Amino acid sequence: MSPPDAQTPGGFRHLTPQTVLAALDAVGLRGDGRILQLNSYENRVWRVMLEDGGAVVAKFYRPGRWSDEQILEEHAFTLELAVAEVPVLAPLPMQLLAAEPGAWTAGARVAGAPGTLLHWPDAEAGPGAAPLRVSLSPWLGGRDPEVESPQAFERLGRLIGRVHAVGVHGRFAHRLRLDGTLARRAVDTLITLEVVEPGLLPRWESAARAAADAVEQAFERILGSDGGTAAMLRLHGDAHRGNLLERDLTLHLVDFDDACSGPAMQDLWLFLDGHEGESRRRQLEALLRGYEDFMPFDDAQCALIEPLRTLRLLRHSAWIAERWVDPAFPLAFPGFGSPNHWADQTTLLQEQIGRMA
Repeated sequence: MSPPDAQTPGGFRHLTPQTVLAALDAVGLRGDGRILQLNSYENRVWRVMLEDGGAVVAKFYRPGRWSDEQILEEHAFTLELAVAEVPVLAPLPMQLLAAEPGAWTAGARVAGAPGTLLHWPDAEAGPGAAPLRVSLSPWLGGRDPEVESPQAFERLGRLIGRVHAVGVHGRFAHRLRLDGTLARRAVDTLITLEVVEPGLLPRWESAARAAADAVEQAFERILGSDGGTAAMLRLHGDAHRGNLLERDLTLHLVDFDDACSGPAMQDLWLFLDGHEGESRRRQLEALLRGYEDFMPFDDAQCALIEPLRTLRLLRHSAWIAERWVDPAFPLAFPGFGSPNHWADQTTLLQEQIGRMA
């Protein structure tokens, strides 16, 4: 399998620790030489220890994925949450230091108000290359929280409710809108990239098209014929246990890279276990008890769990296919594209069709 190159030319090929340190130095943050690359498939993220004893996280955005306007909307949302004292990690404002003409800062600039997005020249990529785009946030050490008891789910529900109590006021103009049409777009992407095993393509495509239709119909049935415009909130967009961090008895929600407009359930269902059963029912009840301390919840959205799961299944496959030229992806998903993979995907989609019926 070899999909076409979906990366912006240059990509991350020239991103080195030296580049990271130079970018931080340009905004007055001098690293002490200790730098650690953190886990991230989509972007490149580094923890940098500073000479003053502090630490920051530098996120270099994948070229071509988001526009400046989309990134700055994410930043504005997290800053708004921070002002409301919701425990999130908001981006730090930056200001370029003065430099001599022709020095290493040539072409660098800071975008947004209060200046949370640094454009840093990708000097190694050659003339005309798009700049690297960087944001900084405080480093917050902590631990993965335990989310098992009803009390833990209630606490988690309160956190998401607080996020949505801010997100309900205002709208994104540039960020993604999470609706049923994205399922069909994901199927089209996978077919265009020709990643499905040819012998399995007819069966997989039949299941994928039927699943995408069921997702779109569920959104219309549950949220309304307008696709749920009235139900759309500003969301975290990828709220799951891996994006939680506990520090000093406070639960933090981190990494708003997938912030989007969508129904409230999108920020809730990924915390639940399994498809059905008593355990999931109790978890959801506890989660909503905490959530409704801050936000009302439309119980009709409980029927969106399986459509949202199906949408995530299709979009995840399309995401891997689009990123396959990035060496990190074949290493992380070695079975992707094999006959067994597409046979399993077909079975999963057929099962999801049944669950959405």
